[in-house]
Amino acid sequence: MSERANPLGDYVRARRELVTPEQAGIPVHGVRRVPGLRREEVAMLAGISADYYLRLEQGRDRNPSVQVLESLARVLRLDEAATAYLLSLAAAEPRRRRRRPRKESVPPGVAKLVATLALPAYVEGRYLDVLAVNALATALSPRLVPGANRLRDTFLDPAERALYPDWESAGAGMVAGFRASVGTDTDDPRFIELVGELSLASPRFSRLWARHDVNACEGAAKEIDHPQLGVLRLNRERLGVGGGRTLVVYHPDPGSDAAEKLTLLAAATQPPQEREPSRPSPEVTGPRR
Repeated sequence: MSERANPLGDYVRARRELVTPEQAGIPVHGVRRVPGLRREEVAMLAGISADYYLRLEQGRDRNPSVQVLESLARVLRLDEAATAYLLSLAAAEPRRRRRRPRKESVPPGVAKLVATLALPAYVEGRYLDVLAVNALATALSPRLVPGANRLRDTFLDPAERALYPDWESAGAGMVAGFRASVGTDTDDPRFIELVGELSLASPRFSRLWARHDVNACEGAAKEIDHPQLGVLRLNRERLGVGGGRTLVVYHPDPGSDAAEKLTLLAAATQPPQEREPSRPSPEVTGPRR
């Protein structure tokens, strides 16, 4: 077995263990000693030899055809995003020399846009580091500040977890989106440091990471349980701004309860000098003589 990193083999093995025989249409007789499908079952369903599949999983064959990979994606019940990720793993070429990573930053125009938006907004990098944020987003979550990491806060900060009524789903979605964002660039020191830290500190993250779920983060409805305002049902949009960076914006449905709550939160975040001054009562005077 090759001593080199084997992301393709690791991925198909992890996904194989998540597909039940019932899902694959295979009758079960007696007690099975392995979770999910056996190697020979995957090979049979994909139309390849068991020996060839074993070589793929062990990293002894790193150049499968697109047809083989698409057959494996079908057997492993991968969706469009996960299939694209599988294809990218096979296409990735080993790097001979890694360049020093460039520090992520936000273009000045994007930073100005975030600051002037009347909605909670922030920019995150490909490793989910917060690069720019406006005051309303920080009021929504005090952990949303430049330099914070969304993944670390979600799994290691109890106050951040408390914001999400469905934290199990939120955490799983964030891990799957993080894997999609990083792609095959898994030798980056920032990636190694972050995944290593979270794997040791959070059993929940470690279990989710071992699943190899992949999901491109897109727009979705989200619930946030704010300590002062209660539950806000917001729409979250994610817009690429180049260089692997993403602009994240939360907005409520017009006329909704969440819209009223965001208006209150926005008013509370304004500096005193920017708030609308109260109009003085007109001076009452007697009739002129």
